[in-house]
Amino acid sequence: MKILLIGATGTLGSEVAAALEKNGHEIVRASRRGPVRVDMDDHASIDALFETVHDLDAVVCCAASGSLTRLDSDDDITAGLQGKLLGQIHLLRRAMRHLRDGGSVTLTGGVFDRLIPGASFTAVVNTGLEAFVEAAAIEMPRDLRVNIVSPGWVAETLASMGPEVRKSLDLEGTRGTPAADVARAYVEAVEGGAQGQAFRP
Repeated sequence: MKILLIGATGTLGSEVAAALEKNGHEIVRASRRGPVRVDMDDHASIDALFETVHDLDAVVCCAASGSLTRLDSDDDITAGLQGKLLGQIHLLRRAMRHLRDGGSVTLTGGVFDRLIPGASFTAVVNTGLEAFVEAAAIEMPRDLRVNIVSPGWVAETLASMGPEVRKSLDLEGTRGTPAADVARAYVEAVEGGAQGQAFRP
């Protein structure tokens, strides 16, 4: 299959690309920097992406991210809403027009094994995405499929935070799931016949 992978240079995206290529798929790598560019915060960028990439069997988005924002802070909460939630919704709507019959779109959500301070807005985004995918599945034309992978903490992401940040977020002792293990859920979503499903590696 020819697969457009958004966020291909990130920790998770790199592992997903490697896992899909190992199974013989052709990967078109897209990211904010590089030959094929896209910014999930910018709907026009998503539109432009599909003007340059054609004949796709699948689209996978690993680029979506949101930051932990405490409820009593004045930090901007719209970034997670714009990029991770609305950006992926826009991505699906555009991808539907450019996929071959029977193709698929795999989005990225997330779950918390336990709630931590700052998780409330992220919970809105992740829960909204899963509900959207479940509902959107019945509207997909031409045997197209949509699924979502909702991992918990990725081990490499936790490690990159450093001990002080993990402590401030009450994440001491949380190990996370290795990115290579999470990547297998994306492969299953792309290669399997699931529709409207949330994969939780």
